[in-house]
Amino acid sequence: MRIHCPYCGSRDSGEFVYRGDAAPIRPASLDTDAFVDYVYLRDNIAGLIDEHWYHLHGCRQWLAVRRDTVSHEIDSVVLAAERAS
Repeated sequence: MRIHCPYCGSRDSGEFVYRGDAAPIRPASLDTDAFVDYVYLRDNIAGLIDEHWYHLHGCRQWLAVRRDTVSHEIDSVVLAAERAS
C-alpha cells in the first residue's frame, strides 16, 4: 500500500507507523468504564475510516488518512493538525 505524504510524496506504507482509528475521543470524565471502553472497545468498520499514521522514516509528521478497510484504497491524506482545525 502506498500513502501520499503531503511533504514527501508517494511512499510505501512501511515508512509509516499506524496509530489506528481517529474517531475515538478520550472521555473527559474519570469514569473507569468510559475509559475502558475508549481504550479497548473498537468497531470493526468495513468501509471508509479515518486513521492516524505517523511518517517515521520521512518528515515525522502525523497524517490523517481516510482509507477503505475493504479494498485498502486511500481516499485522502492531510496533515493531522490541519484536520483538527
